Amino acid sequence: MKSGSRLSAVLHALLHMAEHAGPMTSEALAACMRTHPVVVRRTMAGLREAGFVVSERGHGGGWVLARDLASVTLLDVQLAAGDAASPTAAPPQPDCLVEQAVQHALHDSLQAAEALLAARLSQVTLADLSADFHRRLQRHPDWSIHAPHASS
Repeated sequence: MKSGSRLSAVLHALLHMAEHAGPMTSEALAACMRTHPVVVRRTMAGLREAGFVVSERGHGGGWVLARDLASVTLLDVQLAAGDAASPTAAPPQPDCLVEQAVQHALHDSLQAAEALLAARLSQVTLADLSADFHRRLQRHPDWSIHAPHASS
């Protein structure tokens, strides 16, 4: 799972969990996220530490949501999933003054864009995504969350 698509994949998995009756295994979530179950376990560990999911061991176990969808924002998930690495954290300090000017301009621009993104992500909850999914589902009554899809 690429870093740039990490938030999207985690949100995808969380919505599958919200629609699934009971725990989902790392293998089932890996299929949703198009990654390896080990990656799922690492990712879910961050979400568990944040209190968004819990894991149940043994036969019939797996991952389940631990919080109400309306109480979790996309920014919360981004931070818990470890997708908060900022491309603006520390611009390089090369010897070339031209490169320093370029890096400074990019750093400021990316920092401003990141602040706007964080503000928007903090306004959208998992419940908002779930409601959007259900609106789309009404327009496609033959679609099944359990059937494999090209974009699932």
